[in-house]
Amino acid sequence: MSFMRRAAPILAGLILALSTGLAAAQQSPPAAEQMPPAPPPPGAEPSPSPLKPGDAFGLEVMLPERTMLYLKGHTNWDTAFDTLVESFKTLHAYMDKEGIKPSGSAMTIYTQTDETGFSFQAAYPIAQSPANPPKGDIAVGAAPSGKALKFVHRGSYDAMDTTYEAITNYLDDRQIDAKDSFIEEYTTDPLTSNQNQLVIDVFVPIK
Repeated sequence: MSFMRRAAPILAGLILALSTGLAAAQQSPPAAEQMPPAPPPPGAEPSPSPLKPGDAFGLEVMLPERTMLYLKGHTNWDTAFDTLVESFKTLHAYMDKEGIKPSGSAMTIYTQTDETGFSFQAAYPIAQSPANPPKGDIAVGAAPSGKALKFVHRGSYDAMDTTYEAITNYLDDRQIDAKDSFIEEYTTDPLTSNQNQLVIDVFVPIK
């Protein structure tokens, strides 16, 4: 599946891991029967937390049309999460100053990737464009909308490589043609949440 093959370098700066752990989590027994995940051996690569009943993995959804306030950036994989957090802090400072409240969760739109890093838009959806349009690095635009597949990631940002491998396998196995971008929407606030207990919805727009 061409899109995810091109998206695979996104994970080059993160820890490489097998996708079988997440795939097995999809088929795990109900929560009442699940055992806590065993602690990884010393030196083991981080892996996602098991998915919970009801977590989407390949669910087709329609992303609504939304206005977003966003900050463009580029970073390398080694500092990816820290860069995104700083971008969200910058957006929050602007919204606080202008009296703007987000109408949804923080999100990252990945617009280009390579072996060393990626270009992105860190964003918050807002109810309407501000009366005084932002200047400089912050801008207002339309958030991605339309048909997409939703996948849930639980765990650290560093463990997302495994999730993306599982997504790649899912798309390849079903020969699904995806667009050349994808979105992470943070169910847990990346500014305040435990970095090892993140819940992130990954949306893959499809043709």
